[in-house]
Amino acid sequence: MTHSYDDALRTAMADLAGTAEDARKPIERTLSELTEAAVALIEGVDCAGVLLIKDGEFSSLAGTSDVARALDHAQRDTGEGPCVDAAERDVIVRCNDLRKDGRWPRFSEVAISTGVLSVMSFRLYTKGVDSGALNLFGFGTGSFTAEPEALGAMLATHAAISLVAANRQQQFDSALASRDLIGQAKGIIMERFDVDAVRAFELLRRVSQESNTPVKVIAARLAERSSTDDDGSVVGSV
Repeated sequence: MTHSYDDALRTAMADLAGTAEDARKPIERTLSELTEAAVALIEGVDCAGVLLIKDGEFSSLAGTSDVARALDHAQRDTGEGPCVDAAERDVIVRCNDLRKDGRWPRFSEVAISTGVLSVMSFRLYTKGVDSGALNLFGFGTGSFTAEPEALGAMLATHAAISLVAANRQQQFDSALASRDLIGQAKGIIMERFDVDAVRAFELLRRVSQESNTPVKVIAARLAERSSTDDDGSVVGSV
C-alpha cells in the first residue's frame, strides 16, 4: 500500500465508524455509504450491495449498480449463490472465477452474463433479521486475496453494527409510541370513569387479559373509538 492509500483508508474507516454510531441516519443511506466505500477502497470490487433474508423474503439494499441488484434477484430466483451461502451458512464466501467454480451453476450463469466473474460475500451478524450478507462483485478475476478480504470483513462489521443500531432505534421509537398511546387511553378512562391513573391502567390490563389482546392494541382501539363513542361504554366494547 502507498502512503496516500493508507491515509485514504484511515479517513474512510473513521468516517464509517461515525456513520455506524448514528442510529438517527436512515439505514438505507448508511448501507449505501458502506457499499460505495467498498467499491472505492477495495481492489477488484466493481459493484456491491447488501442482501437481507427475513422469513424467506429477500431484500436487496444499497446496491451500487443495477448489476448488484440483479444478482441479488438471481439468487432469490435460483435459491443459490455466494450471498445466500454467506447469509445462511458460511462466514465468508470467496470466488475468484465463477467460470471455474461449480458451486452455484444457475447463479453463475446469470452473473457471467452480466460480466461479473468474481465475488466475495460476508455474513452480517445482526438482530432483527434472519440473515444477511455484504456482497462484493468484480468484473475481473484473481483480485480477491487476503488483503481485500480483510477490508471487506471490516466493512461487513460496520454494516452489521449499523443494522443493529437501526433495529434498536426502531424498537425504541415503537416503545415510545406505545407509551404515548397507553397514556392517552389512560386519560380517556380517567375522564370517563372518574378514576385515578392506577385504576385506569388496571382496567386496561383487565380488558387485555380477558380478551387476550396486548395492552397497546387495546389502547390504540380505545383512542380511535373515543372520538365517536361518548356513552361511557368504550372500554367494554374494545
